[in-house]
Amino acid sequence: MQTTITARHCEVTESLRERALALTERLAQLSPHALDATVVFDAGPLAHTVEIRLHARGRKMLVGVGEGPDHRTALERAEEKLRPQLLKAGRVRQRTRRAPTRDA
Repeated sequence: MQTTITARHCEVTESLRERALALTERLAQLSPHALDATVVFDAGPLAHTVEIRLHARGRKMLVGVGEGPDHRTALERAEEKLRPQLLKAGRVRQRTRRAPTRDA
């Protein structure tokens, strides 16, 4: 899965970049049809913000936004918001599958 990392008004350290890549790979395992992910780091005057956008085949874009005193905390909060969306999308997909037909 391709992951794009963007920094707005801030610098992203290499360790934080690696953490974001590992996190998107973990999230992609919850959605087998994940095509790409975008992680946007932003530094505002009062808080740091991280937005994770995950695009999966045949679905809308799933987005999780987290704020915190630093980017690491904001990244974890964004993951906490995105994970339930992925789990729910997986359950909906499983419910809509047809039951196998029996041959008589």
